[in-house]
Amino acid sequence: MPSPPEWVPPAPEPESPAAEQSAPAAPASKAGRNLPAALAVGMGLGLSLIAILLFAPKVLIGVIAAAIAVATWEVAKRLREADVLVPRIPLLAGGQAIVWLAWPWGPQGVLGAFGATALAIMVWRLFDHGLRATPRNYLRDTAISVFVLAWIPLLASFAVLMLQQDDGNLRVLTFMILVVCSDVGGYVAGVLFGKHPMVPHISPKKSWEGFGGSLVFCVIGGLLTVTLLLQANSMIGVLLGVGLVLIATTGDLIESQVKRELGIKDMGTLLPGHGGIMDRLDSMLPSAFVAWLVLTALL
Repeated sequence: MPSPPEWVPPAPEPESPAAEQSAPAAPASKAGRNLPAALAVGMGLGLSLIAILLFAPKVLIGVIAAAIAVATWEVAKRLREADVLVPRIPLLAGGQAIVWLAWPWGPQGVLGAFGATALAIMVWRLFDHGLRATPRNYLRDTAISVFVLAWIPLLASFAVLMLQQDDGNLRVLTFMILVVCSDVGGYVAGVLFGKHPMVPHISPKKSWEGFGGSLVFCVIGGLLTVTLLLQANSMIGVLLGVGLVLIATTGDLIESQVKRELGIKDMGTLLPGHGGIMDRLDSMLPSAFVAWLVLTALL
């Protein structure tokens, strides 16, 4: 007599598309970022820096030194992944010297530390494989190392130089507010109205409409901050706003091109929703120089 058929459990029914769509996912903006995380991190950093500038401005020097150390490490790590052997020890040590020597000796300290570090990089890269080895890609690696030295610690030192001036904490606060205005204006206008790519082969999501939003926000921010915080002529605020929009946008594009050549999206992962420290400093570093230049010349 044939045996009874073996019982087989029914296969689970496939989930409906609605059920699949209900799975939690991190919300992302049109820029591909986790927007709530980005806002939370940005607000936290912003409030912390404002508190430091208002109540303990000299502490900002240590914050800048720590930030440029992390940013330099991030960039050096990414470059080494691409087989560009930048010497990390001279870059990190020299970067700290550039920032800290700006405090007691001003521009002379910055220039001396930069020159000494550039020379140290040349010598280090020449002999880092020993006295008997032939250096490989010496010119390329040395040139890129000096570029990183100028890109990160040298530009950051202008924020320290600005801090040493009369009402230096308010000058630094002004420049930081304007960079935020540029970012926020560009994001809002780009999301709402962005249709015409600005430089699609460098940063496909950056639009002329976003640039216009940055310009409007930054000029208004410049008028208010220079007039209310620095008690200066409002036209200086207009000039500063226009200058910072141009240089902040350019700074963002510079990092975008570097990342494009390295084949990466972010320099790091330390800040949720933002990437690495360098991904937050890309527009602030050149803006520190322009703010120092404009305010030093006109105030």
